[in-house]
Amino acid sequence: MTSVADVSRDGIKLIEIDQGQLRQHVDGVVRDAVEETLNALLDAEADALCGAKKYERSPDRTDYRADTYTRTFHTKAGEVELKMPKLRRATFESQVIERYKRRESSVEEALVEMYLAGVSVRRVEDITEALWGTRVSPSTVSELNQKIYARIHEWRNRPIDKEHPYVYLDGVWLNREFGGEVRPVAVLVAIGVNADGFREILGVAEGAKEDTESWRAFLRQLKERGLRGVRLVISDKCLGLVEALGEFYPEAAWQRCVVHFYRNVMRVVPMGKVREVVALLKAVHAQEDREAALAKTEQVVAKLEGMRLGKAAELVRTSVVETLAYMAFPREHWVRIRTNNPLERLNREIKRRTRVVGAFPDGESALVLVAARLRHMAGTKWGTRRYLNMDKLRAVEVEKESALGVA
Repeated sequence: MTSVADVSRDGIKLIEIDQGQLRQHVDGVVRDAVEETLNALLDAEADALCGAKKYERSPDRTDYRADTYTRTFHTKAGEVELKMPKLRRATFESQVIERYKRRESSVEEALVEMYLAGVSVRRVEDITEALWGTRVSPSTVSELNQKIYARIHEWRNRPIDKEHPYVYLDGVWLNREFGGEVRPVAVLVAIGVNADGFREILGVAEGAKEDTESWRAFLRQLKERGLRGVRLVISDKCLGLVEALGEFYPEAAWQRCVVHFYRNVMRVVPMGKVREVVALLKAVHAQEDREAALAKTEQVVAKLEGMRLGKAAELVRTSVVETLAYMAFPREHWVRIRTNNPLERLNREIKRRTRVVGAFPDGESALVLVAARLRHMAGTKWGTRRYLNMDKLRAVEVEKESALGVA
């Protein structure tokens, strides 16, 4: 759809402008100028290689023009037609346009960045057609995958600088095709809050399933890359994860996600009593310290038994202590370190992006797409805005050290 603008003076219409046609004309002028400039540069390069201009008689001539051949080239101004010179003796090698190259580097970079930002292949085709007047095919995007894979591999294996007192771990399940069947594949994700209070994506790895071996390999890789200074790990109660954690970070406390704990309890509670039981559990985590929370737990367990919810009472009695580790840390951090919500939000974004794919052909493609989306998220406000004031943690640790010194 085009819009028409009126140019008038003193209420008298002077001229009527079709903005759509004007934009089309300007785009055409820019594209023609780019095409003319590039062809002029190619001619100048051919003259320099021959040692003389076209049809010029010169004792310095070293070669002659044979002919030209045309090829298309994608630029930010649109698709242009290049007249590539041919030489009789030597092969024409242009410094302006690399041999066999079909796209301007800025266009290629834009395609890669769009994919890394989570734009689907079909959407990339639409965007390139709107921006540059030519439609980039799926095969073109696929050709860039090797560059993308290399860039993602480098990002995933970068050294981890600084200490990360808080680390969140979780796995997201995606579908992959295997022998004609669709099977689930787990992608393990770790994020951390560094010593300056900013969130970082620490690692992404494929795990056949969330078992001990998968988590052990993941944690080993994180430690080898430099993850240190971990005081608290927040996660769901995955036995494989908890076991592996004790092997690589035995000094770190483990916080079971409070939200996941509530969900586990609700599985053994009738629907009619869910709201009341949730309120009881929230009362435990609303206490001012660990001792008060444990005392409140005894009251909640008695209440649940009185409601004839024996399974729920037993689950709370045996497991609630796993959800209270956060109380040993600054009160100002409690809301953000007692659940896995920061990672859950990322997982929702991953699932939103991967939903359009359906089933991945292999685990590597799933891993690359997830890592690409996380890499993009790390560069947004998610990773550039301070998440916690870590001075509070340092103050608590200094206070503990002073107390130990006095003792």
